[in-house]
Amino acid sequence: MPRANHKVASHKRRKKVLKMASGYWGARSNVYTIAKHHVEKGLQYAYRDRKAKKRTFRRLWIVRINAAARVNGTTYSKLINNLNKKGVDINRKILASLAVENPKAFSEIVKFVTD
Repeated sequence: MPRANHKVASHKRRKKVLKMASGYWGARSNVYTIAKHHVEKGLQYAYRDRKAKKRTFRRLWIVRINAAARVNGTTYSKLINNLNKKGVDINRKILASLAVENPKAFSEIVKFVTD
């Protein structure tokens, strides 16, 4: 009986890894054993940085809100506290975009919650 090599499956697996490694520098893009390690590491970084991206954007939004709040005579922490006390349910992403794109609307929000 002939020996089975599983050629189709292994070839597909190697092809998939090499396709993911296309664009890598040097042997990382065309030597399977090296590409496999670098693709795996790249996927680890991608997973980690999808989580870090959320933290980074939240920090950016807070900085933008704080800057706009200070222009309007208050601070970030006082503004958020007053928003919560008044029951205004608006997230930081929207507040930051208002602060950058529509400062008048942001000023109105600040006036409403500080009164």
